[in-house]
Amino acid sequence: MKIKSLIKYGIRFILLQAVISIVLIWYFDNYLIISQDQKYLIYLSLVDDWERFYPFFPLEYVTVDTVLVLMVFIFLFVLYSTKFYTYVNELTYSFRKNYFDEFFSIYLLWCSFMFSFFLLFRISGIYRSNLILLTFIVPAILLIFRNSELLSILLGRSLFNENYISFNLDKESSLRNLRILLFRNEVKNVSVDFKNNFEQIKSVIEKVNKSVEINLVVINIENLKKVTKDIENYLVNLNKKVLIISNDSIVFNSNFILRREKFENYYLAYFNNDIQYGAKFIIKRIFDIFVSIAALILLSPIWLSILIYITAVDNWPPIVIQNRVGLHGKVFRMYKFRTMYKESHALRDNLSNKNKKTGPLFKLDDDPRIIKGGKTIRRYSLDELPQLINVIRGNMSLVGPRPLFDTDRQYFKGGYMRRLNVMPGMTGLLQINDRNTDDFEVWFKYDLEYIEKWSLYLDFLILIKTVPSLFQQRAQGR
Repeated sequence: MKIKSLIKYGIRFILLQAVISIVLIWYFDNYLIISQDQKYLIYLSLVDDWERFYPFFPLEYVTVDTVLVLMVFIFLFVLYSTKFYTYVNELTYSFRKNYFDEFFSIYLLWCSFMFSFFLLFRISGIYRSNLILLTFIVPAILLIFRNSELLSILLGRSLFNENYISFNLDKESSLRNLRILLFRNEVKNVSVDFKNNFEQIKSVIEKVNKSVEINLVVINIENLKKVTKDIENYLVNLNKKVLIISNDSIVFNSNFILRREKFENYYLAYFNNDIQYGAKFIIKRIFDIFVSIAALILLSPIWLSILIYITAVDNWPPIVIQNRVGLHGKVFRMYKFRTMYKESHALRDNLSNKNKKTGPLFKLDDDPRIIKGGKTIRRYSLDELPQLINVIRGNMSLVGPRPLFDTDRQYFKGGYMRRLNVMPGMTGLLQINDRNTDDFEVWFKYDLEYIEKWSLYLDFLILIKTVPSLFQQRAQGR
């Protein structure tokens, strides 16, 4: 096993050990034992065993809590020694869109181990009804930590809502029962000649992604052994999940990280260049949620003041809801404080001749639609504070490319679609470098730089630099 995988499994093992041990000790003390006297009787039994079997062990560590921690450790060690728990293969059959089979297997293992352990260490006199509930709690925790997709679902990104587009995949093909396909929704199936139609493949993907969210691209190249270099480079830089199916072993023009599988009579090549997926996405979402909740609480006086002010100046509602484009092209409802008069967006076409920005950007130097005091709110990006709700809901992140209107997506050229492959954010590289630019090419330059260099550290760095940038440059937002 590679060092990187060992580190990943080690971190997850330690995290699981800590979480399950804390839950188990808390549950044992509060719901399993009848009284503290009963816990003391269990302790006396442990001391008796200590004197008979392992007197070399320090007596101060012989406690009920130590035994519970030891039980968790041994169980996890046994569980991690099996391929069943440590490896989730998306390129295998699955005939159900649920996790019952996985849960039931873990449940049986946990029950047999826990009851045997309790019997061995003479842990008795506990509430049986609460013990039954415990048999479900630990397997549930284990199932969540086994599948990063389950944690993603809890944090607002469900694979059941993800979409894929397929090329040359037969409607009756057994490959449709692969886990990676069965759990997702097919939005389009296209037949194409791969030898001569690279532009058609590219055009179909981008056209569909302009109307719906695309997370996975599935390509059956049939009897071909390799794809052209142009198609390969395009798919690698697409920043999505890609599954290539062939009747023969697939040869690639360049080296990149991928997984190969031989499945029935097919050869599968799978690579995931969705940069905000799995463990990194989970950490980013947890960070976003905690920071956003804290910001909502700390900034609540400013929130309330702006709500009252806008209502007093231009009546209700003080918050406007707009359709914007999110991760992989998913449309969501974004919240902003209303700094323009009601129905002002409908006047956009009439003012288009005064627009000085390029591409899909629309901004006027002296916009007549802005209410009194609205410029001050926009100058310091206070109108974007309600987007903290979008961050908590999982539509946006604290850091990422600014989300554009759904109609603006139609302006996107081929390369521009890449900016949809990360979660849109409240701030980003543009906001700390050149937030008042009139050129969409500059926007895209910073968006592309963010995508290619993205890391959790970069997010943190951008957040730190955002507040000073608000006072160094006149922020007009979008």
